[in-house]
Amino acid sequence: MEKNNQFRTSIGGQALIEGILMRGPEKQAIVVRSPEGLVTRVEELTLVKDKYPILGWPIIRGAVTFLDSMVRGVKALMFSADYFPDDEAAQPSKLDQWLEAHIPAEKLQSVLVWVSVLLSLGLTLLLFMLLPTFIAGLFHARHAAVHNLIEGAVKIAIFLGYLILCSRQKDVRRVFCYHGAEHKTIFCYEAGLPLTVESARIQPKHHPRCGTSFLFVVIFVSILVSSVVFGIWPITNAGLRTLVHLLLLPLVVGITYEFNRWVGRHVQDSKLAQFLTAPGLWMQNFTTNEPDDSMIECAIRSLELVLPSEKGKDAW
Repeated sequence: MEKNNQFRTSIGGQALIEGILMRGPEKQAIVVRSPEGLVTRVEELTLVKDKYPILGWPIIRGAVTFLDSMVRGVKALMFSADYFPDDEAAQPSKLDQWLEAHIPAEKLQSVLVWVSVLLSLGLTLLLFMLLPTFIAGLFHARHAAVHNLIEGAVKIAIFLGYLILCSRQKDVRRVFCYHGAEHKTIFCYEAGLPLTVESARIQPKHHPRCGTSFLFVVIFVSILVSSVVFGIWPITNAGLRTLVHLLLLPLVVGITYEFNRWVGRHVQDSKLAQFLTAPGLWMQNFTTNEPDDSMIECAIRSLELVLPSEKGKDAW
């Protein structure tokens, strides 16, 4: 019974280059272990839904939160990368020189952030919309259900292949170690244990509210939504199908966000929630590694910096 009543926090994080981003209900903190020691950056959070309440409505809030998290995540990655420049980056490229010459310094970072976000969205469009639609079209399936099934299988295969490929990269493996440290620290906090390396190390490195699980559910929900839409309106043209997939993306992300909130509340006491989160937890075998003590220290420091001023304000 105690396990079912265990506190679950809304605080979440992201692994960075030799660091951790934690986001609480009031603040966001970045902690990076640079060659000179720990570097911290804390920002007060201002939520767009406070200004425009409609953006906080169910389904809508999912797409808004996803885009906001992506932008903040890219900014945090760029911040952490600044402390570990490689030799090639020491010599500005012609593109870097052109950007510095034509864009004011105070606006350059914002431009680079949005370019990175657009490139990420473009890669997502290519890998999970255009490519699966093209490959499914090669089978010339006569029934829409078969076409949708092939398309969905290709999406899952691409996602799994992408995770496996990333997990084999040396630098990415260290990022995935910080990912494990983030999960362990949050588990430790939720269990009400002291935020120490010893207490955090024994915690699981797979968390049901992880971004990896979220992305897997996004793919699965997109398959279900597409099956319904294309079942009613059969479309075989690859370009038109891709456009419909793109238009459906905010709805898919919104549904996934609401599902994730439900899972977060019931995963400890619902067999159904545990069953539905099992595939996403398995996927985390590729995106989380066991961290060392210094990584856990970094995660603990980042979490401590975003703890709410009022106890319980971060309840899920």
